[in-house]
Amino acid sequence: MSKWRTSLTERISYGLSDAADNLVFQMMTTYLLFFYTDVFGLTASEVAILFVVARTADVFESLIIGIMIDHTKSRWGKSRPFFLWYAFPYVIFAILTFVTPTFFPHAGKLVWAYVTYLGLGFFYTAVNLPITSILPTMTDNEQETTLLGVIRQFFGSSVQIIVAVFTLPLVQLFGSGDQQKGFLGTIILFGIISLALILNTFFHVRERFTDKTISHQPLKSVWNMLKQNKPWIVISIVIFLYWLTTSIKNQTTVYYFKYVMRDENLVSIANGFTFTALLGVVAIYFVSAKIGKKNTMLIGIITGFIGQAIISFGAYTQNLPTIFTGIFVNSIGNGFIIGLVSIMIADTIRYGTSMGIQAEGVLASTDDFGVNLGLGLGGLITAESLSVAGYSSNHVQTASAISAINLNYALIPLVLYVVMFLILLGYNETKITEAIRENTN
Repeated sequence: MSKWRTSLTERISYGLSDAADNLVFQMMTTYLLFFYTDVFGLTASEVAILFVVARTADVFESLIIGIMIDHTKSRWGKSRPFFLWYAFPYVIFAILTFVTPTFFPHAGKLVWAYVTYLGLGFFYTAVNLPITSILPTMTDNEQETTLLGVIRQFFGSSVQIIVAVFTLPLVQLFGSGDQQKGFLGTIILFGIISLALILNTFFHVRERFTDKTISHQPLKSVWNMLKQNKPWIVISIVIFLYWLTTSIKNQTTVYYFKYVMRDENLVSIANGFTFTALLGVVAIYFVSAKIGKKNTMLIGIITGFIGQAIISFGAYTQNLPTIFTGIFVNSIGNGFIIGLVSIMIADTIRYGTSMGIQAEGVLASTDDFGVNLGLGLGGLITAESLSVAGYSSNHVQTASAISAINLNYALIPLVLYVVMFLILLGYNETKITEAIRENTN
């Protein structure tokens, strides 16, 4: 095993890249559906269609960006220049997405939502996918890769918690009761910070371990490798299921507390308990060294399931302490799962290299592919189920609408954890580890 170690500055800068993206991403996954229905003025059905169109486009964009990375030749490398090229347009479109053009008719506002949200999806992929694709080129040391992945997710999860907890208070602060101004002021603040952190990543990370002798293979060769790369297929499905679960639950959280518990202020308190995800993230480095990455993620899924079961009981009995306890436990499990994603993808990239195919861009695209597909389908399920159940924004909800909110917040995620566990059982960690070590020696 190589003894290569990255510097402390490079480690922190790499971790801050995910923090930068999550400032906007968490706003999208947690509050955008609510923003569109209760602030911007779209119907739940219109948002459902928008999410499906946007996420379908993002699925193809992930592959396109991955191919672009694999065929990029620059003095900065293959993945690194994307941080420089796309940081500014990413932040601009993030801000435009939360602009409410009140002078537009309804049809004009709908067009505005499509243009800005589709643009945001493309540029998010352009600055997020390189975070995963650059990891296996920064070091060839397995423990160092795990450490970098843990640091990345620690910063990313920290920002997710910050955004989840402080967004609505910031909306109130900037808007003084006007949520249109409040959401815009909040995303401007997050956008400026995000831009600075993305550029910081560009200046301080480096690509070192790229095998130029096997780069830029035809797509047919890459495709053949993907079909044989079963670990990549398995982890891709797990990523999709995780983000489907997260999307459905997170987007319903604000609806649950606003319309079921009838106190929107509880959202920030509930989201505050997600800080325990950091415990799961930090534990990865130590636990995976003893029992392996697959078993560590399986423990995370089991923990997430237990926490979600507690949330479900609390949601249907409307018992706040039980809900908060469930969030506390569930978040620990989620920390294990999401913290291992980029690390295990890096392993599948090296596994592909052992087959003579280096395509870190295409293989890393599975992360954004799974995120986008999960968010798209999750947005569709949440928004369309609310629409069918008769949801009406800013009104007392019918019994059917309340049932739809409970179903999305509690039971659907519970089932998805079980499916996630069963799929991950097919991940052959021994085979992939042996192949990587043989290729390294």
